[in-house]
Amino acid sequence: MLLDILSWILLCLGGGFVLVGGIGALRMPNFYTRMHAASLTDSTGSILIVVGVMCQAGLSLATIKLLTILIFLLLTGPTATYALANAALLSGMKPQADTDEGRSSS
Repeated sequence: MLLDILSWILLCLGGGFVLVGGIGALRMPNFYTRMHAASLTDSTGSILIVVGVMCQAGLSLATIKLLTILIFLLLTGPTATYALANAALLSGMKPQADTDEGRSSS
């Protein structure tokens, strides 16, 4: 029972992270901030979701396969984000530096 509750908490948190990342990708002002929001929440959300499914699966062959998928996601997600940012920077897309002029500091 406790394992089921823990797995559902992890699944709901992971879904929440993915939802917030999607909203962040829509709401952020430029390419680099959108990419940052999507990559961080995608990695965290996928970790939480896969660990939640691993808790549901118990100790079995499916858990080992899910662990392999998790390792693959943890290696490829940040690598793809870096490659995308590097390609954008090399193509001439400069990050925009926002200044605090005209904004309240409180």
